[in-house]
Amino acid sequence: MQNNHIGVLMTSRGRTLVAVAAIALTTGACSQYSSLKAKKTFKDANVAYQTGNYKEASELYQQTVDNDPNAIRAYFYLANSYENQYKPAKKGEPANDELLNKAVINYQLSADKLANATDDADKLLARRSLEYLALVYGTDKLNDPAKAEPIVQKMIALEPNEPTNYFALAKIYEDAGDYDRAEQTFLKARDAKPSDPTVYTSLAAYYNRQHMFDKTMEALQMRADKEPTNPEAFHTIASYYWDEARNDKKLKPEQKRDYILKGLNASDQAIKIKPDYVDAIVFKGLLLREQALVEKDPAKQKQLIDDAVKLSQRANDIRTKQNEGAAAAKSS
Repeated sequence: MQNNHIGVLMTSRGRTLVAVAAIALTTGACSQYSSLKAKKTFKDANVAYQTGNYKEASELYQQTVDNDPNAIRAYFYLANSYENQYKPAKKGEPANDELLNKAVINYQLSADKLANATDDADKLLARRSLEYLALVYGTDKLNDPAKAEPIVQKMIALEPNEPTNYFALAKIYEDAGDYDRAEQTFLKARDAKPSDPTVYTSLAAYYNRQHMFDKTMEALQMRADKEPTNPEAFHTIASYYWDEARNDKKLKPEQKRDYILKGLNASDQAIKIKPDYVDAIVFKGLLLREQALVEKDPAKQKQLIDDAVKLSQRANDIRTKQNEGAAAAKSS
């Protein structure tokens, strides 16, 4: 009897093991099938995405992650496909706004799943997920700076020497009207990477938007100091001085003249570095015309206008030669 009991137990246990094995095999087969299906839909989704068919792409990317939640690269493109379907002109319409909500969910999932990535492409995608998530909260979309701020702060923590993250945070503050924090953030960008010319041009652009001309020019001069052989850096200074001298009606004649002379000096530096720099030559002529308006001596005025005309002709001659050279190179 005892042996029979043991036999029954063994038989029962054997059936259980067979059943467990069968379930494991079935589960493994299903998992393998889902993984293969996910790879197929991901490939098809990429084709739709690359051709700009974002509706189809979002459906296929959704199928991809449904079949394989570990297809981590799909989440970013799923989010971006939803975002690309959003129409600003239809803001307020529930179906349209829901596209941004879906984008938010999937950008966040992408960032979370890629947070500990070691592959360079995945690490880049993780950064892009946070960057795009912050942009969705921007004024032209969800307009929720309170939610965007911590995301960008996290981006800064991850890459403290990347100026563009500071620019993004500064924009959030500027859009919210918090100008002191915006300025301080632009300055932090400058301090984070003082060798990068964009930190100075971005700071200058901010000051210019705030109508702080002296600080604008100070930032542009700092940029030129960092790039002493870049003619565009000096030409930018000249163009700002010309614009201010021409358009600020509150300037006193002596201040206007000072700006013009500083602009001419910057133009001369740009042309010295690059003698065939057409834009710099043109702006020098424009500055000479502005100077003629503030000079009182008729002879001086005439000389300035004559010099401006010569510069205009010089610019035209250079432009003609450049066009002829480009045409010859194209035909050869």
